Amino acid sequence: MLPRADTYAELQDRFEWPAFDHYNIGVDTCDRWAQTDPARTALILDDEDRSVSFDELRSLTNRMANLLGECGVAPGDRVGVLLPQRLETAVAHIAALKLGAISMPLAILFGVDALAHRLGDSGASVIVTDAEGVARLAPLRARLPDLHTVLSVDGGDATDLRDALPAQPDRFTPADTHADDPAILIYTSGTTGNPKGALLPHRVLPGHLPGVEMSHDLFPESGDVIWTPADWAWIGGLLDVLMPALHHGVPVVAKRFRKFTTDSAFDLMRRHKVRNAFLPPTALKMMRADDPAPYPMRSVASGGESLGAGLLDWGRETFGVTINEFYGQTECNMVVSSAARLGAHRSGITGWPVPGHDVAVLGADDTPVTDEEGRIAIHSPDPVMFLRYWNDEAATAAKFAGDWLLTGDRGMQESDGAIRFIGRDDDVISSGGYRIGPGEIEDTLLRHHAVAMAGVVGKPDPMRGEIVKAYIVLAPGHAPSDALARDLSIFVKTTLSAHEYPREIAFLDALPLTTTGKIVRRALRERARSETP
Repeated sequence: MLPRADTYAELQDRFEWPAFDHYNIGVDTCDRWAQTDPARTALILDDEDRSVSFDELRSLTNRMANLLGECGVAPGDRVGVLLPQRLETAVAHIAALKLGAISMPLAILFGVDALAHRLGDSGASVIVTDAEGVARLAPLRARLPDLHTVLSVDGGDATDLRDALPAQPDRFTPADTHADDPAILIYTSGTTGNPKGALLPHRVLPGHLPGVEMSHDLFPESGDVIWTPADWAWIGGLLDVLMPALHHGVPVVAKRFRKFTTDSAFDLMRRHKVRNAFLPPTALKMMRADDPAPYPMRSVASGGESLGAGLLDWGRETFGVTINEFYGQTECNMVVSSAARLGAHRSGITGWPVPGHDVAVLGADDTPVTDEEGRIAIHSPDPVMFLRYWNDEAATAAKFAGDWLLTGDRGMQESDGAIRFIGRDDDVISSGGYRIGPGEIEDTLLRHHAVAMAGVVGKPDPMRGEIVKAYIVLAPGHAPSDALARDLSIFVKTTLSAHEYPREIAFLDALPLTTTGKIVRRALRERARSETP
């Protein structure tokens, strides 16, 4: 999508959005290549030691689309996908999209409460998962009246896809979707209450392409092979890597890591000749700490937090390229990027507005300002911008100031357009590339019989950016102890999610409160910062 250019300024001058009124992500990422180059490799499945062509992908997604239709899924219905990086994950998403349904990625890290909220709030009627997921869903079924079908890739008390898919025809006529029709529903954490479902339209994929291409130094080039350790349930894995690569016909390496290690990551990249990678900051920090042997890459992109000069220097020594940072969020992603190949890279700068996106820093009167701190915002309309929050008109309205979508982040824009990220404008915790809302963790902790009050904040951490820290006031009859702290952490980890549990817990006699009884998280954040070595 990006034109060829030697500088960022040339790129901006030459860019124009193509017309894509009638557009379907599933057709674009699968059928288009299956028609023109059917033997072309779409996926490299490391766990299965085989590759999948676009022709095979089309056959499987057609069978899955037919099966979903047989299960009663109609355009606009929600289909949950609770799987790690594997073939069936891509198949389920693409099939749902070809059908005109709404695919809903669900992280395998989620506990029962996180799954129950997303499945219940969305009204999902079908979920595609594995035997582990089937077992996790079993105690929830009575709470999810809309969920009538569970499809499993490997058995359990569910419809087994190994038997069901071969029985379906491999021909399917995709829905004639409009670019603005809903396509993907991803739940994103906020500062209060449960996560909100960001509803993304089909145009979100072409909207992503300029940012993906810029952050990977004009992706693609002949011979590119891409991989990310990020779960395909997150926007960073699904719409920053998997879908854009399939659009471009670039092979995507799929691998489930039970535990991410530097040795296993570099071994994977060497064996499959990976040339492009999206590596979240935490993964980069883990790799750097282990001091691996250099492995030359064509492009490495990262996002979620600023990397710093030291990590960038290490990246040049290890990968032979400058790591390009990018910025965005689920509601409007990949709108700012650096690109070392175009000279668009400067220490301390997150990046420049990606061609096609109007990004600014707003001052006190909600007008763009330069060289002063303000709120980072994106002008509407924008192809990558979400449609709305699911079942939450008030939150959707609050996301905008006039025609500007507010990211909730603060930054500074320099005279040449460069964006310097400063920090969150709210209480969302950024840990290991995940955006974590404190509200749902506090709500979960309050369900434990030993907890009277709970306040959750992010504590600075050199590896993860921030860790989740909980401050607890105990209920009468309970005393602070290391054992109780461990029990509370495990309670959140198993009930809510394996990436949101408090890594540190402190017991207090009282929490700082406003006159109306609200927790003053700012005071707790200051306390957490003071505890940081």
